[in-house]
Amino acid sequence: MFKRLRDAVDEYGEVMVLTDSGEEHELHKHNSEFLESSGLVKVDADDEIHWLDLEKIERYWIHKDF
Repeated sequence: MFKRLRDAVDEYGEVMVLTDSGEEHELHKHNSEFLESSGLVKVDADDEIHWLDLEKIERYWIHKDF
């Protein structure tokens, strides 16, 4: 999941994820840092920093413009 998500964020600039606890998060290219040694992604939001365990991601998706 680590490489797939990192590649998707690089390609699309934004990816939404759903965790196994039902939380949704947005990963943006400009504020997400993939920490390969720990398997976490650090998301620097406006007033909060989140560390997400990529093993807990159930699915991910993108917004597609038509």
